[in-house]
Amino acid sequence: MAIIKNSNLALAFFLELGVLVAWGYWGFVVGPNLPFKLLFGIGMPVLAIVVWALFGAPTAQWHLNGIWRIVLGIIFFGSAALALYLAKQPAWGLAFALVFVLNWGLGYAFGQQY
Repeated sequence: MAIIKNSNLALAFFLELGVLVAWGYWGFVVGPNLPFKLLFGIGMPVLAIVVWALFGAPTAQWHLNGIWRIVLGIIFFGSAALALYLAKQPAWGLAFALVFVLNWGLGYAFGQQY
């Protein structure tokens, strides 16, 4: 059982990295020209890092708990799925959303607080 719990924690980390990739991909795809592609493709992942570092990471200065943690997770990871959808990758967006739901469901079942 420890292997499954540790694998779920590793998956949570890879989902966090996936948010950065999704937002970066979105930015480089939807930007109308090179300056905007660079601004969105680099800026959105940086913004996501700042938000997660302040509120979502286990060692965050203002770590959210309870319903606020759930809301942050839905917005943070859901926005990545939406970004993939808007970048014309709906299957990847759906897959990302499903893996997120599975990961968080298992996390709550195992008593893992991210």
